[in-house]
Order: sequence, then C-alpha cells, then structure tokens
Amino acid sequence: MKEPLAFRLRPELLDDVIGQEHLVGKDKILRRLVEEQRLFSLIFFGPPGTGKTTLAKCLANELKIPYRMFNAVTGNKKDLDGIFLEAKLAPGLVLIVDEVHRLNKDKQDLLLPHVEDGTIILLGATTSNPYFAINPAIRSRCQLLEVKQLSNEDLAIALKRALNHPDGLKDTTIDDDAIAIITHHANGDVRYALNILEICALGSNGHISKETVMQYSQFPNTGMSSGDDGHYDAVSAFQKSIRGSDVDAALYYLARLIQAGDMDSIERRLLVTAYEDIGLGNPAAVARTINAIDAAKRVGFPEGRIPLSVAIVDLCLSPKSKSACEAISEAMSEVENQALPVPEFLRLTPVGLKEEEKYDYGRSDLWPQIQYLPNAIKNKHFYIPNTNSSYESQLAKNLAELRKITKFSKIADLKKKSR
Repeated sequence: MKEPLAFRLRPELLDDVIGQEHLVGKDKILRRLVEEQRLFSLIFFGPPGTGKTTLAKCLANELKIPYRMFNAVTGNKKDLDGIFLEAKLAPGLVLIVDEVHRLNKDKQDLLLPHVEDGTIILLGATTSNPYFAINPAIRSRCQLLEVKQLSNEDLAIALKRALNHPDGLKDTTIDDDAIAIITHHANGDVRYALNILEICALGSNGHISKETVMQYSQFPNTGMSSGDDGHYDAVSAFQKSIRGSDVDAALYYLARLIQAGDMDSIERRLLVTAYEDIGLGNPAAVARTINAIDAAKRVGFPEGRIPLSVAIVDLCLSPKSKSACEAISEAMSEVENQALPVPEFLRLTPVGLKEEEKYDYGRSDLWPQIQYLPNAIKNKHFYIPNTNSSYESQLAKNLAELRKITKFSKIADLKKKSR
C-alpha cells in the first residue's frame, strides 16, 4: 500500500524544512550544530504537525550519524536493550523518541545512564509543555527547543511543493482559494494540510476547487485534543484573558477548549483563576464558579457550555484581587528562606512549660493578643489588602483594627495583664 502523502514528502535535510527559521535559519542553533559537527541531547516541543520528529531526522542525516526510532508509548524494554547493545558498539548513536513525555519510569531508568555518558544522544519530540510534562531527570540532560506553529504562508508553500514533488501529486492542480481554505483549516499543522490535499486529490478529477475542499474538510483543526497537552497555549491564554478582564477573549479560548472536549483543563484552570485572580475581590463569584463547573459536568457538552459561559462573564467583569495568592507566596518565600521553630506555647505538646505559660483554650478573650509568629519575624506582614471591592475593603478595616492590638509572646505576662 502506498504511504501517505505527508510521509512521502517528509524532508530529509534542513534545507527542505519549511518554516522554523529560528532553528534552521542562518547562524541558528541547528545550522550551527551542523557546521560545527556537534550534537547533544535535545527535546523538540510544539504543536502537532510542525515537524519535530522531522527536524530530529534531518539533523541526524546532516551530521551523518546513524539513528534509531523509538515510540515512548508502544516501545518496550526489549527494543531499548537492542538499541543499547548497538550503542555500545557505536557510541553516540542517535535515539529519536516520539512522545518522549510518555516515557515511564522503568524506561527512563534504563535510558538515563546512557544519555548521561553520551553513549546515546537523545532527540525527543513532544506536543506537551516540557516544563510540566517531561520528567526533570530527562529534562536536565537535554536542551529544549520550541518548534512553532507554521504560518498560512508556510502551509501554502508545502501544498504547492506537494503538487510538484516527484513523490507528490504531479497530475493534480489546485485553485488559490482552495489552498487558502486548506491552510485556514489546517491551523498550522502541515501534516493535516497534506492529508486534506491528498483526500481532495483522490476525490476530484485532477483539479481541486474550493467546493472540493469544503466537501472533504468542513471543520478547522483546533490543534488541540483532550488526550495530550498540546493545548497548553490556549489554556494559558484562557487564564490570562480572565485575569485581564477581556470577556470576549476568555469566551473565545473557552470555545476552543470546549471544541477539544477538554473539561479537565477547563475545570482546573477556571478554579485556579477564580481563586488566584478574583479571590477576595468577589468571593461570591468564586463560589458561583464552583457551582457552574458542577452544573457543566452534570449536563455534559454541548449544554455544559452555558453555565461555563456564565462563570466566565462573571469572573471577567468582577473586581480582581490577588492579595490572598500573593500573601501565601510571600509566606512560602519566607519559609524557604528560614524555617523558624514554632513558639513553645503554640506547640501541640509543649514540654517544660508551667501552667500559666501555656496556651489557654478557655480564654478566647486573650487569643487576638497572642504573638503567633516566631520572634525573628514577629512584625512581618504577608497579607496586604486590595481595596478594589467593598468586601475586601471591609476586611482591610478589620485588619487595621486587629493590627493595632499589642501582641504578647509570653502567655504568663498576658494572663497577668488581663486580670
């Protein structure tokens, strides 16, 4: 059976690569590696169909280094053992790993020492965000290179090349407006674009028109799926749009995530954003967001989009306050700087304290006057109110009054004073 068009046209050398000028252009990193005849372990990350694995193969071809392919999902220990044996006979063997973020711990344990000593040069490819999805042990041994989504102009070049390539569609012609629709639907994915072109060529009489494309490609490629993390850019934009109070942008990115059927990311990001960015500015909106997510999960898509859209509008147009988030971040920073001992009278089971020196569970009138922070940071304030909303303005007033109270670090002195 004939291989797919995208497979037949896969570039073999860097000069054949379309786009990715930041990697393959003059004096850019991949060109420099070829010129210097050097190679080290790399991880290419970016959206599907942008040429990550292709770049890895082209690099190995340019440097004339043998390479072996390994899929992190379907490959097994026996496959790796064979590669390791070959690498011992020819150190510096290139191992190209698709779906590198899917390497399980057993495979990583086998692979790491060979990457560490240079017996194997790892070239990984992933649609995931490597800072979250790649195991730190793998990531620390590799350089990370982003492979960017292709422009419509790049895709148009690829489509026209496919009509003139010896292994392409030499007997097929295409209208410019048909190319425009394909590039729009492909959304930066050259493999998707070539697949559309191939099926249109098979379904036509040798000439691809706008109508032909619309018959075989009715829906754009979102570039995302619920099965991998290739959607992280849209997820990031979703969260930042809410933070920036841009309701239209937030709804747009919500629609993209809904189209991908990715309720998990919507739920996680929406909850984090509600608590982090709106927070005490409008606690009721935060609570309503939880209810909206619960309703969306109960009814499922497509109707689930309705309560979610209500939550998005609510959060975007609410007063914002990051004060609580910033307060815990400041507290975490302090703990990382110095982990001070808990004052003796606050410990669960204080040892050696007289009765009058112990925390009194029956004296609620004394509690606001106790110094709870360690002496070294007794005057440290982590929480700084944001007065964008009436709710937090009232909290700020309460806080100002509480901070006027003199604090005691010696319970016995406090008890004597209060008699």
